Amino acid sequence: MRILGLIGGMSWESTVPYYCLINQDVKRRLGGLHSARLILYSVDFHELERLMHAGDWDGAGATLAGAARTLETAGAEGLVLCTNTLHRVAPAIERAVRIPMLHIIDATAAEILQAALHTIGLLGTRFTMEQPFYSDRLRVPHGLATLVPEAPDREILHRIIFEELCRGRIEDASRRESRRIMSGLVARGAQAIVLGCTELSMLIAPADASVPLFDTTAIHARAAVDWALSSS
Repeated sequence: MRILGLIGGMSWESTVPYYCLINQDVKRRLGGLHSARLILYSVDFHELERLMHAGDWDGAGATLAGAARTLETAGAEGLVLCTNTLHRVAPAIERAVRIPMLHIIDATAAEILQAALHTIGLLGTRFTMEQPFYSDRLRVPHGLATLVPEAPDREILHRIIFEELCRGRIEDASRRESRRIMSGLVARGAQAIVLGCTELSMLIAPADASVPLFDTTAIHARAAVDWALSSS
């Protein structure tokens, strides 16, 4: 079993499910007392959140590249960045190390394609929904089309994520808003909904959507186990 290096803490609320999902999947596949071989580097999200909202993506990339180098030095053989939004700086992380990084967008796209779908509705932070790094990687090389909510609803989701979910708050009113936003995307042609924020699965369950729901946290964790247990 290869050693996974997890860069977490963005927020720690969604890093806990990563740890649980990875270990549960290893136990399910290998049985007995097996658990994952992993190293966790948990950042101070306060600092990264300020860099993101200031538009200092170079600073955020440098911070996470440093975390990646630390994990590589500690013995990690592959990297898992436990967040969607900060895949915006994945190239900076990949340049900083020699070990592979398991990209959350590629893992998610693979499951969407396996389901024979081609148009998805994307929920996430404002950065994920508005900046091209996410939708472009879904489109090339995977050939997937992306729909995002209208601007007012993007602001609502951004607030829910940063002011509630990242602080461990689950509000029924926010779940109702999320259902409404997803219904709007379905009405515009979305065949599925991607929870493009690792905290959103704390709030939104498959029963909340009328189309298939792709939970990027669970998908990324499964992909990490696939890689860790692969011999190639």
